[in-house]
Amino acid sequence: MKRIFLLLVSVLIFQSSDIFASGENVPAGARSAGMGNASVTHGDIWSAFNNQAGLSEVSSISAGVFYENRFFMPALGLKGGGIVLPSKYGVFSASGFSFGYKVYSETNAGIAYARSFSENFSAGMKFSYMKVQMGDVYGSKGLIIAEAGVRARLSKNMMMGMHIYNPARSKLASYNDERIAAIMRLGIDYRFSKKVLVCTEAEKDIEMKPVFKAGVEYLPAEALYVRAGVSTNPGTTSFGIGLNLKHLKIDIATGYHSVLGYSPQVALSYSVK
Repeated sequence: MKRIFLLLVSVLIFQSSDIFASGENVPAGARSAGMGNASVTHGDIWSAFNNQAGLSEVSSISAGVFYENRFFMPALGLKGGGIVLPSKYGVFSASGFSFGYKVYSETNAGIAYARSFSENFSAGMKFSYMKVQMGDVYGSKGLIIAEAGVRARLSKNMMMGMHIYNPARSKLASYNDERIAAIMRLGIDYRFSKKVLVCTEAEKDIEMKPVFKAGVEYLPAEALYVRAGVSTNPGTTSFGIGLNLKHLKIDIATGYHSVLGYSPQVALSYSVK
């Protein structure tokens, strides 16, 4: 009975364009989770997942891990991490994640590269190997996923980001020509002051309704961040906090779905300098 319940919940989750479907572009890091997953303009270690162009802002060797307990169901946990290695030739990153349980699971490992071409423009790309396991009956499938992104500073306080995931629509199964989603994201953030950052983003899976996201990040005290966000299709709200302790960053957030409940997430990252 428990397996049947988990499978039904999984199906509901996978059919939601904003919550994680089979092979979709996984939003990572509790910073973006606290801002409605509006993350395409961010420049940090989690850009290895969210928009590889943002890796160009990482200036020192960094590593991080995150875990999301989806709807307080350990069988639906999402966990991952990555390492970023800046060099004079650009910024390199290795990252991965795993999701699911015995009935359905996904694992992903990828390598990314990003480079700044000027003070106002950067680009990045990533290639990943994904393995999808569908129980004992359907077996597993391995495939390659490509993605790429750009970031452009439109003004002193405004940043634009664009990201495309799996433009080739990698084939998951021959039956019904099932393919991994191709997803495009476009966003703009505006920094009103040193203390207030507002992010907006639109996401479109070619087979789903568009998703709109918005988030705000506020710095009430040195090293302390407070965040909140919303997103559509399905409607979710989120909030979180972050601590920037010199080399160590600690971020905690949770999203709320009106039917399925809360999905808390924690992320830790460490930079050498």
